Amino acid sequence: MDIVFVSLGSKGNATLIRQGETIIQIDMGVSLRSVKQGLSVLGAGVSDISALFVTHEHSDHIKGLPLYRKATMDVYAGKGTLPSLDPAHQLHEGEAIQVGELTVLPFRSSHDAYNPMNFIILGGGKKFGYVTDTGLIKSTGVALLHDCNYYLMESNYGLKELMEGPYPPVLKRRIHGKKGHLSNKDSALYFCEFFGPKTEQVFLGHISLENNTPELALATYQETLREEGVDCSNVKIIAIPQLTMQIGGSLL
Repeated sequence: MDIVFVSLGSKGNATLIRQGETIIQIDMGVSLRSVKQGLSVLGAGVSDISALFVTHEHSDHIKGLPLYRKATMDVYAGKGTLPSLDPAHQLHEGEAIQVGELTVLPFRSSHDAYNPMNFIILGGGKKFGYVTDTGLIKSTGVALLHDCNYYLMESNYGLKELMEGPYPPVLKRRIHGKKGHLSNKDSALYFCEFFGPKTEQVFLGHISLENNTPELALATYQETLREEGVDCSNVKIIAIPQLTMQIGGSLL
């Protein structure tokens, strides 16, 4: 399984996953040029994308959708997320979608959106857990995320940095709430629950520009793993800055 994180964070989100001849995309909150740059890593073009899966309707995840108006790919999202969505392409928690050589299993996230989803992606004997924009991970998701080969884990903010930062109190409460985002510490604690012998790579994403840094996210993960007695010495842990493309899976 090949993975290209085109962009992650409040400035725009898009991820490409390839297995064999099948390419899918998660979210389209970036420019068409950015997606094409990601596809060039795979030696592919927009016409090679079989399906687009949308996590939720916030602009940093869907603002680029109009750029695909001439594309033939299928678009999937939770019911109510996209008004014009084909009812046949509505996602339901626990109901897998088969797209060529990839299987996508949606599960509910906890975010201030209408019907937000995160995903398990299966293909070529590999398992990829995609976790973003969620204030917590529900028990259903915890069970599904056990022992993935690859993870995207939201690691949005440092708690101290958020609380002492410039945001107004109402925004701080939203981010730190159950329908907000995962802090570095909470993200790392969840990962300690998921981690298994098959785990190879974990990518830390949606890192806030105002309340976090890649270095802080990575340091918090490493400290938490030590505190929890989790040996990840064979796992690559990579914090992805915003507006930065990152390869993963078999490409890394």
